[in-house]
Amino acid sequence: MIIQKEIVLKPMHKGFHNIDNLIINELGKLPETALLNIFVKHTSAALMINENADPDVRYDINSLLEIMAPGSASFYRHTMEGDDDMPAHFKTAVLGSSINIPISNHKLNMGTWQGLFFCEFRNYGGSRKIVLSLYY
Repeated sequence: MIIQKEIVLKPMHKGFHNIDNLIINELGKLPETALLNIFVKHTSAALMINENADPDVRYDINSLLEIMAPGSASFYRHTMEGDDDMPAHFKTAVLGSSINIPISNHKLNMGTWQGLFFCEFRNYGGSRKIVLSLYY
């Protein structure tokens, strides 16, 4: 059986936003065992599973991504949507648009220090759509 739901995230500032509780609340009671796929329908935002305890981890990840794709670099050709758009496309290509999380005992089966993050790479990129697909 497959359950699929599309949700809309309100506009968020640039950064990494923990969405564990949002996803759990949107899905309601989870099955005993399943697989959850989460897909972001945008090319300038991504998903990431990473440490949720120390915010310095997210700070350092952002610093590394900024080194790889700095804002308003002179060599960017795709600039018609703003200085933050091309770096956002690259960061999304690096981190990815979808994540799979196993469901075990009616819960997201993630490690103690793992959190699910929505990565907004634009300065208020607008509303964002995410598709949740639950396979069981």
